[in-house]
Formats: sequence, C-alpha cells, structure tokens
Amino acid sequence: MERTTVLITGCSSGIGLGLAARLAADASRRFKVYATMRDLAKGERLLERLGGCCPDMLELLQLDVTDPCSLAAAAQRVQGQQLDVLVCNAGVGLMGPLETCSEQAMKTLFDVNVFGAVRTIQAFLPAMKSRRAGRIIVSSSIGGLQGLPFNAVYCASKFAVEGLCESLAVVLRPFNIHLTLVECGPVHTSFLANLQRPDPEGSEMR
Repeated sequence: MERTTVLITGCSSGIGLGLAARLAADASRRFKVYATMRDLAKGERLLERLGGCCPDMLELLQLDVTDPCSLAAAAQRVQGQQLDVLVCNAGVGLMGPLETCSEQAMKTLFDVNVFGAVRTIQAFLPAMKSRRAGRIIVSSSIGGLQGLPFNAVYCASKFAVEGLCESLAVVLRPFNIHLTLVECGPVHTSFLANLQRPDPEGSEMR
C-alpha cells in the first residue's frame, strides 16, 4: 500500500507532537511522517510517546520556520519524495495588555506565526504545483475569528493567517491542492506555559 507522506512543523510539543505520534503509530502503516522542530534535542518527547524508538514511518528533521536556510535544507531533504500533506503548525503566543508588549516580542510572534507559515508554504508549494496534487493544513485559532482579551497581538497574527489562507485556497484549487485551516479552541498542551508574558512586576502591569 502506498503511504501518504506528511511533513509537520512544530513537533517538539503540543498539537504537532500529538499529530506526529498518532500518524507514525498508525497500525496500518499508512503514513511516512517528517516531524520537524527547531531544536532536535526536544525530539525525545516524541520518541517517548512512541515507546522510545523511532519507527521507520517517522523521521525527525531540524526546521526553524524563521530561518530560510533551515527551510531550504528541509525541502532538499524531502526532495524526490512525494509530499502529500504539509502541516504548518509551528506557532507562539504573547499574552498581556498591549502597552506591555515590546516591539521585539511582537515582531518575533509575527515572524513565527505569519511569516513562518508563508516561508514554509513557499518552500514546499512549487513541488505540489508541479505534481498538481497536495494538501496544506494550517493551524489557526478561534483567535483568528474573534479578538480575545489580552491577546491582541496573537489574534492579529492569526487574523493575518486567515486572510493568507482564504486567499490562497482559491488560487490553489485549479492545481488540485486543498488548503485547510484548523481553528483550534483551548487544547490541553504546553502552549500556555510557553507563552511570552510581560514582566508582572513592571510599572505598566501595575
């Protein structure tokens, strides 16, 4: 049986880790999974979910969506493979009153959540277009549908992702490439623990 090849970004924790583990452990061995993450040392969490070993359906790849060279290297690694599904899952959060959010923190968030998704799609889309087949799945959020208190910058990034994907979906259909947005609500992951937050002792917060 021919396997479906899937590349997932942001697999060191959360939804990316759970999805990679679920597909790699598929009893029918239907999937070949490229689980990517910025820091490969964090791949141990994924391997633990799979019993401490790396099955032949899974390959860990270093990929930093903010680094064009890293993306190019990952695309080169899967070149020659038929990439059926691209999952743009890497993302970060930023919580706090707007006036406490530094410009650098906001730029970092947009670099991952928006431009990271753009770079990733740009890296793998040409091969899908040439083959005239593929599926792109992008992790969005209910924060891309409505603003949430103290999440102004995060929601702004997800609103941008929604516009990007809704626009792309139309022009990709003639190439038989389907784009799906997954607008997640609260999910029990380490996302909240990893949020960037302003200094609670800062005068602005008081």
